[in-house]
Amino acid sequence: MILQTTLSHSTTQFISPQISSSSPHGSSSFALSFPYKKTHNLNHSIRCSISQVHNYGTIDDHGKRHLLKWSNIFKRISTIDDPEIGVSSELNRCENDGKKFTKWELCRIAKELRKYKRYKLALEVYEWMNNRIGTFRLSSSDTAIQLDLIAKVRGITYAEDYFTRVPDTVKDKRIYGALLNAYVGAKIRDKAETLMEKIRNKGYAIDPLPYNVMMTLYMKLEEFDKVEELISEMKQKKIPLDSYSYNIWISARGSRGSAEVMEQVLEEMESDPSIVTNWTTFSTMAAMYVKLRLPEKAEQCLRILETRIVGRDRMPYHYLISLYGSVGNKDEVYRVWNIYKSIFTNVPNWGYHSVISSLVRLGDIEGAEKLYEEWLPVKFTYDPKIGNLLMGWYVKEASFEKVKGFFDHMIEVGGKPSAASWEILGEGHIKEGRISEALTCFKEAFRAEGTKNWRPKPSNVTAFFELCDKEADQASKDDLVALLTQMGCMEDEKYSSLPNENEETESKDPGMLISVIE
Repeated sequence: MILQTTLSHSTTQFISPQISSSSPHGSSSFALSFPYKKTHNLNHSIRCSISQVHNYGTIDDHGKRHLLKWSNIFKRISTIDDPEIGVSSELNRCENDGKKFTKWELCRIAKELRKYKRYKLALEVYEWMNNRIGTFRLSSSDTAIQLDLIAKVRGITYAEDYFTRVPDTVKDKRIYGALLNAYVGAKIRDKAETLMEKIRNKGYAIDPLPYNVMMTLYMKLEEFDKVEELISEMKQKKIPLDSYSYNIWISARGSRGSAEVMEQVLEEMESDPSIVTNWTTFSTMAAMYVKLRLPEKAEQCLRILETRIVGRDRMPYHYLISLYGSVGNKDEVYRVWNIYKSIFTNVPNWGYHSVISSLVRLGDIEGAEKLYEEWLPVKFTYDPKIGNLLMGWYVKEASFEKVKGFFDHMIEVGGKPSAASWEILGEGHIKEGRISEALTCFKEAFRAEGTKNWRPKPSNVTAFFELCDKEADQASKDDLVALLTQMGCMEDEKYSSLPNENEETESKDPGMLISVIE
């Protein structure tokens, strides 16, 4: 959640420090122009930093209009699966065909890629812009967005290095906010709290955004009292709560197990003249009622939610489908799904994910399989998360042959198994008592693309260790421990040391203790 604004009516100078986004300690890979703002008037209006000129085509020397719209280029980029091709190759090809990009178009493409969580591709768009020194003037908002993308794609260490290379004269509340968001995403509490204090001291904590980010951290850590403290601080400092603030507060109250105190927040929110209670609030309420095992109240909120949908917004339908699945109402899942398809001719992968996930949870595997078959010919790219939904059901309810057959099918239709795909296959091998094959699956999961945040399920690691103990296979057990150590799992509080069972294990590496996930 990055605010893309910049001060208007001010004199802006541009400096070009060399900043690398690809290596935290290596040499610089591109030049990035940062705006250095000098202004003597603090009462400037805020406006969007991205040009509002919708230049969908350009005219060449012969007056011929190139009809490559940003949306067409976005579709091309979003279907890139081959890492060897990359975004730069596609953008260069468009340029060679005569396309002249505006900053607005490129930022719009990156925005859409971020919307669909194609963070690596979005970062590559910005890096392509960075490599054209002097062509595109990148604002502090663009810098904040890049920092956020680097954290998501390459990890917090790279994001921190990027932040330190940004000149202090350029760092504003958006860039500090992006780093804060990165710390929260990585659940690094001490650094997040230290940075939040710095944001306060710099006078940047004047709107709800940094408070919302910190409250999100405390929700992840299940420290609901901290959420209440931040709400109190905002009220004391007369910082108005926005919809996100109220929704997080509702979640914190609901997570404490009391519907009554949660409903008190909704009442306060509805009495706040600055707030328009939209569908997100009622989806939050419904989710909390599901957690509190109050399905009737949850469905009541879902009915209200449906009346608050405005425009052509897909997201509320995804929440409706998922939440109706959570309350066990299969008829409503299908009803909302049919309405959704009647409104939108093209359904994205996450639309199919929401409905297939709901049907799997409801035990309607035939319906889920039917929609999976419907999705295959219309998909832009094969999303393994959708296939994993079915494979996850098969590993629990069907034979191993069914699991292995579906895994092979995913590859045959062009899918790349994710870390979760390999883990599910490994779970099947564990149930069959095949230690070597299961260990291979864990190793493949570790090597799979996009595994930065992947961690094996506690039940699977425990089951593997128990199988190793049963078969007296200490070597395989040690191999998995070494893998978990390499992944950084041993630093996770979910892991606890297992008593050293023999001298051989104890002598292998004093820093490598056999551990299991609780």
